Amino acid sequence: MKEIFSNFYDIIMSTIDTLGVYGPILGSILIIFESIIPPLPLFVFITINFLAFGKILGFIISWVCTVIGCILAYYLVKRFLRTFIIDKIKNIDLLNRCLHYIENLSITKVTVILSIPFTPAFMMNIAAGISGMEFKKFFPAILISKIFLVFFWGVIGTSLVESFKNPASLISVVIMLILAYIFSYIINKFLKID
Repeated sequence: MKEIFSNFYDIIMSTIDTLGVYGPILGSILIIFESIIPPLPLFVFITINFLAFGKILGFIISWVCTVIGCILAYYLVKRFLRTFIIDKIKNIDLLNRCLHYIENLSITKVTVILSIPFTPAFMMNIAAGISGMEFKKFFPAILISKIFLVFFWGVIGTSLVESFKNPASLISVVIMLILAYIFSYIINKFLKID
């Protein structure tokens, strides 16, 4: 795994060096595609952005592009696939109940779920789009949660294994989840979304 990451890192870094000022564009495209195409490793792209552009610019690029990617995935599913999928599963009671549950999740719960670094965000984007979750709930949850997610992958760890080996990383995840919960709770009360 380390060798694969190292080779991938070398390829991306040499490409970024070659691109010069266009390097952030490549970093942005990779992050956006990751939110739409699930097999791409988000933590790799975020970590590379942090290493290539520094903590501040790397964070901004990664956060903005992750949010854009999630919104694109949500809208693509909602616009082009929702009706088709709803028609296919209309007689499957369990799936309909799951979609109803997801649609009615509070902004706080959505934020906390999306803040967990190991949550498959792509699946949450799809579920939100299919279930008909309102954008006014999805958008602030994405904005808040991705701050903590990008921070975790960019600063704390580069892989699931490494983060579990380091207890400080796990404590940081818990602290970030608590902060995400508090922020989303305040926004929910202020905007009266739920």
